Amino acid sequence: MAAGGFCKLPTGSVVVALNLPRPATDGTGCVRVLVHARNRARALTRLRNLGLRAVYLRGNAAPPTPDEVTAVLHHPDGLIWRTAPDNAVAAVPGPELPQELWHPIRALIRRPAAPA
Repeated sequence: MAAGGFCKLPTGSVVVALNLPRPATDGTGCVRVLVHARNRARALTRLRNLGLRAVYLRGNAAPPTPDEVTAVLHHPDGLIWRTAPDNAVAAVPGPELPQELWHPIRALIRRPAAPA
């Protein structure tokens, strides 16, 4: 089951955050998807309409951080993603790795070109 959560904003809308398996050829890794919608049901419907049919939100184990809420509220589509950090890897002392920027959802859903 994908980890996820939500937070309700003062305006009554919600921001839903989900960690989903990355749709890659090797099947490894996860992505963190953020959705801004009027309510939780509409947020999940937006994802299902994009082809992510088996997306469910059970519980509130991994709610969006304040930085994530700001990012999704400032995006015109209100639907963004980036690679989820791997919590199984121990932190290596040294310089911090640069944080990946948020991408629009169409960059994740885009189909690869067919081989010629």
